[in-house]
Amino acid sequence: MNESDPNNGAQGKIRSRLRLIAALCLAAGLPAMIVLPAAPLAAQGAADEVPYWASTAKDKVNMRVGPGREYRINWTYVRKGVPLKVLRLIGGWRLVEDPDGARGWVLAQFLTRDRAGIVRGAPAPMFEKKDGSGRLLWRAAPGVIGTIDTCADGWCAFDVDGRKGYVRATGVWGADKP
Repeated sequence: MNESDPNNGAQGKIRSRLRLIAALCLAAGLPAMIVLPAAPLAAQGAADEVPYWASTAKDKVNMRVGPGREYRINWTYVRKGVPLKVLRLIGGWRLVEDPDGARGWVLAQFLTRDRAGIVRGAPAPMFEKKDGSGRLLWRAAPGVIGTIDTCADGWCAFDVDGRKGYVRATGVWGADKP
């Protein structure tokens, strides 16, 4: 099955149902006009276009080996705000990748679109200005999680529990394009 085929998944089902309704209307002698989008919804920047950044919405979130409660729990995140990259959607489930590269399935209700990042490698200096100039405000240690606001020209606004500054995008997992 080709995942990029616009006739697959929910969009394909909607198109099939609309075609059936149009055919039934025409057979009954009723006028039928249905306008279908020219491109798949995901190609038009729909809210669930993948990949995208997300973070854990609860203090306890289970990652499973498959998209269903019957699948074994592979990992449990015990902190709200852990950054994750959403790679695929199946119903209410999201295939995610964490900062360590682990992949698994999480229920969408346990995720939020709030963008977060985690400091990787060396400590990340947090500066006063968005171009990295100004005073050094903080040094975020590897493993520190914060929220990411805007990123431009290799620098991101980073907030660690109210301590705000600008960090190099290369030093934070979750700052680049998903």
